[in-house]
Amino acid sequence: MLECKVHAALDLRVTDVPAPRPGPGEVLLRLGAAGICGSDMHYYFHGRVGNFVVREPLTPGHEASATVAALGEGVTRVAVGDRVAVNPSAPCGRCPGCREGRENLCTNMRFLGSASVFPHVQGMFRELFVMPESQCVPVRTDVSMQEIAMSEPLSVALHSANRAGPLLGRRVLVTGSGTIGCMMVLAARLAGAAHVAITDVVDAPLAVARGVGADVAVRSDALGGAALADAVGVPDVAFEVSGAPSALISCIETVRRGGIVVQVGTLPAEGMQLPANQIMARELDVRGSFRFGNVFGHAVDAIATRRVDVRPVISPSQPLGEAARAIELARDKTRSMKVHLVPA
Repeated sequence: MLECKVHAALDLRVTDVPAPRPGPGEVLLRLGAAGICGSDMHYYFHGRVGNFVVREPLTPGHEASATVAALGEGVTRVAVGDRVAVNPSAPCGRCPGCREGRENLCTNMRFLGSASVFPHVQGMFRELFVMPESQCVPVRTDVSMQEIAMSEPLSVALHSANRAGPLLGRRVLVTGSGTIGCMMVLAARLAGAAHVAITDVVDAPLAVARGVGADVAVRSDALGGAALADAVGVPDVAFEVSGAPSALISCIETVRRGGIVVQVGTLPAEGMQLPANQIMARELDVRGSFRFGNVFGHAVDAIATRRVDVRPVISPSQPLGEAARAIELARDKTRSMKVHLVPA
């Protein structure tokens, strides 16, 4: 079977390796589709994501759908042939974060395709892989494998929306209209936001954001000296998704007095200057949002029933054997949005 591994920046190797076998309580899965995320791109292009540095060969991939190929002893929740969404989170259930119901802050988290711990947790850019049955969520409708794989990025957006608090009737700003930005638009609409504005510096993803429900889509680099609020209004809540320091500053400057800013994107590891006096004088709440908590099943259900339609965000899939070229394509937002790897 084919397996992709990042050995260092710009060093991705696709090799043929033996197929694994499931143990007790485990499921052997055959890849359906695996989404290429911004973190996968960072591992490939830079050998790191923020403070998470590749220290051994890493198989990326934490957004995937699959078909059950074989069962280990004692598995009862899924059957051979079932299509599943794979939850990449494996919290310990014992640490303070888990006991508080904030499992995404688990101090012993094992998150697929991540260099956050060592040895690294290998991901799903491979034809066959083994998962605990507890991380497999069956999908009974006829949505595509690519749609099912969007459950993880939608989970990120649903969690971020929860971090902001009630959005019903609120005006929302999203900075960054890539996949997670578009998922934020969908999540805000699902939560009842009255108005959603989004910004970017590229036209193509802004057009997709309009297609999934953004009221206003603005090229932030074309504002000249005008304030962002002149173009989008004054939001109650801003979600910074791009990971650009300038975008976070624009969120802080644009959100209303007493407003909320949620940081979703990964900012540079070296840090940044922050207009802290504005946070103080305008009593802003700046909140972090990391991965996702207990919302994955809700995301799967929303996609499976098409209460949330992620199809406008999906680009043509690419073969697993050409993963490096596919990652290059995924980075080019003039040509793609969410690119998935699929078996040849």
